[in-house]
Amino acid sequence: MHPPPPAAAAAMDFSQNSLFGYMEDLQELTIIERPVRRSLKTPEEIERLTVDEDLSDIERAVYLLSAGQDIQGTSVIANLPFLMRQNPAETLRRVLPKVRILNPLVSKAQLSQTVQSRLVSCKILGKLTNKFDAHTIKREILPLVKSLCQDVEYEVRSCMCRQLENIAQGIGTDLTKSVVLPELIELSRDEGCSVRLAAFETLVNLLDVFDTDDRSQTILPLVKSFCEKSFKADESILISLSFHLGKLCHGLYGIFTPDQHLRFLEFYKKLCTLGLQQENGHNENQIPPQILEQEKKYISVRKNCAYNFPAMIVFVDPKNFHMELYSTFFCLCHDPEVPVRYTIAICFYEVSKLLNSGVYLIHKELITLLQDESLEVLDALIEHLPEILELMSGGGESNIQENKLSSLPDLIPALTAAEQRAAASLKWRTHEKLLQKYACLPHVISSDQIYYRFLQRMFAIMMTNNVLPVQKAASRTLCIFLRYNRKQEQRHEVIQKLIEQLGQGKSYWNRLRFLDTCEFIIEIFSKSFFCKYFFLPAIELIHDPVANVRMKLCYLLPKVKSTLKIPADKHLLQQLEMCVRKLLCQEKDKDVLAIVKRTVLELDRMEMSMDAFQKKFYEKDLLDQEKEREELLLLEMEQLEKEKQQNDGRPMSEKTYEKKRRDTKTPTSLSKGTPISAPGPSSSAPSTSKEIKKSKLIRSQSINNQTFHAKYGNLDKCSSKSSTTAYSTSVSGLAKTSVISLTDDSFRTRNASSLPASFSPSTPLPSTSRGAGNSADPKSSGSKDTQPRKATLKSRKSNP
Repeated sequence: MHPPPPAAAAAMDFSQNSLFGYMEDLQELTIIERPVRRSLKTPEEIERLTVDEDLSDIERAVYLLSAGQDIQGTSVIANLPFLMRQNPAETLRRVLPKVRILNPLVSKAQLSQTVQSRLVSCKILGKLTNKFDAHTIKREILPLVKSLCQDVEYEVRSCMCRQLENIAQGIGTDLTKSVVLPELIELSRDEGCSVRLAAFETLVNLLDVFDTDDRSQTILPLVKSFCEKSFKADESILISLSFHLGKLCHGLYGIFTPDQHLRFLEFYKKLCTLGLQQENGHNENQIPPQILEQEKKYISVRKNCAYNFPAMIVFVDPKNFHMELYSTFFCLCHDPEVPVRYTIAICFYEVSKLLNSGVYLIHKELITLLQDESLEVLDALIEHLPEILELMSGGGESNIQENKLSSLPDLIPALTAAEQRAAASLKWRTHEKLLQKYACLPHVISSDQIYYRFLQRMFAIMMTNNVLPVQKAASRTLCIFLRYNRKQEQRHEVIQKLIEQLGQGKSYWNRLRFLDTCEFIIEIFSKSFFCKYFFLPAIELIHDPVANVRMKLCYLLPKVKSTLKIPADKHLLQQLEMCVRKLLCQEKDKDVLAIVKRTVLELDRMEMSMDAFQKKFYEKDLLDQEKEREELLLLEMEQLEKEKQQNDGRPMSEKTYEKKRRDTKTPTSLSKGTPISAPGPSSSAPSTSKEIKKSKLIRSQSINNQTFHAKYGNLDKCSSKSSTTAYSTSVSGLAKTSVISLTDDSFRTRNASSLPASFSPSTPLPSTSRGAGNSADPKSSGSKDTQPRKATLKSRKSNP
């Protein structure tokens, strides 16, 4: 075989995007074994190997490729990636045209070379075949490929077989059918197990390349042969076969006869239970090593079957799931091995989507996986828990709202038990993720169920958990529960507890979490809601005896100011400015003072939102207006429910309202002149006509259905708009409820005994300062702030 002319190298694809890929592979040439001379170099040899030190890297590479010895040329090839990063233009123009790749490739692929040399040649061929023109491929590359496929060493045949997929993609369909396919058929009958396995996997990966005739007449018989031999004489292929079942189902779909279809499905079912039928009376220490190794192999097979379960649903058609695959799905969800259950938990969402209206068939399996003893399985399942629950709440034999999740009485106990297991473990990241996913529950279960079974638990986690990310996740989820709570009495009770037990708590750690909660309130609720309930309790913390609390408040002040609108909230703006002035004048901690000064500059640069619409804030104004409209709707719905109870003498279920509101849609945008009142005392008075309330209710869609879809659109939009540099503004015509203005002295803390211990519906919420004791006495701040010293904000780190 003659070396190609220099033009052959130029025929290669030297585009810069493709160069980095194969030049990295060229470095493998440097590991090819070569004979080592033990004797010293002669002066003449040293002279020939010497290069002028003044040459640049590019000039040295050109010289070595032109006049250097083979070993020097190999070193240049190995150094090509570095040259391309250093000087790509000159490398492309001067160095690459002199590289003759086929010369060392052909010579090192000969049988006279070592096995290592031939293995490297196989890998390089797989990477570089598509870089040559068609003539060079036919004349030089393909004969070399066929030679390596017939190598005397099974390692070389297996390596070359695995490169045939890349080669087929570079040479086109015709050459693949005429050259590659016959080689694969021959290799599939090879005496070496690893060669047969490589041939099978390559055939599966190339199914899309072959036409229907090739697949039905050539590949399908090979697949049948593999399936039959896997149980009889060649169990080594079972793992690979089970892993590629999904690709086989897709690639051979429509080719199977009904009998072949049934036999292939039965083969899959048999793999799903492989190893489970074997019973022995030995404990693990008494099992022979070969049996243990076989059991590990069977576990891998069942795990691969779980991975391919969604593909098998498509194979049998989802409408046949209950008859054909439900029993198999049940076995996989109850498999004794964690890796199998973990894999089916990952696939649970895909299975739910494929079943669509038949998702009710796997309700019990969802409960089973939620109650799984392994937290790995739970972690895999909750990744798509909101989407799964939404599918189940909307699917089933009936779409009537009252029937949603009615067949799942164990859902709430399973969810609460899952949270308790995660909380009791050391895997706080799983606990954090679970709390974040619980934010979908207002779309799935009733407000009362959330209040009694989940909301109080979120509050307990905020108060007692020692992991900061977990506390923040609980805080945000609690805010979402509060946002969609249907009863004003319950909402007021939660707000009261947040202010008294967190904002006015004895522990500085709780007061820090109160500020985190305020940030979530600003993100999730309307601006008028924050101003009504949380504005004053938040800014009272300027008198906190712990520097870290005052520091965190300073960081929050720009977001607090963004909730105000002028002129309606002018009195609150004055209170905010008074707080800032006090901080500037009275703050003694140098770190806090430095942050105050930076915050003052940021507050001065902020533009205040006005009552009237502003063009540049139009989108944000509409978003806040929609939030406020939904908050008002909650009050109206509660009032209608009370009137209904009085008139009919029986309670009206929440789901009845859901059914009524589902028939209508909420407009996505409102006109500028739409008059809407804020959900304060001034707007809570009953309307002059009951029909007006009902008409508003009919015009509104379910809050849950509107806001909580699979991606939680409104909340995500809220989150994206809540940066410190661009704050959302209020909307036109929204009359905010006036909050009691505080005098200069009203910022002083007062005795906590003056506040009610529990909230009564008839008792107005406090909108004045924290009552945790006199701020002048540091000892009154409790266990975590008995000394008014500054603690670093990062002092409490999460567990890894």
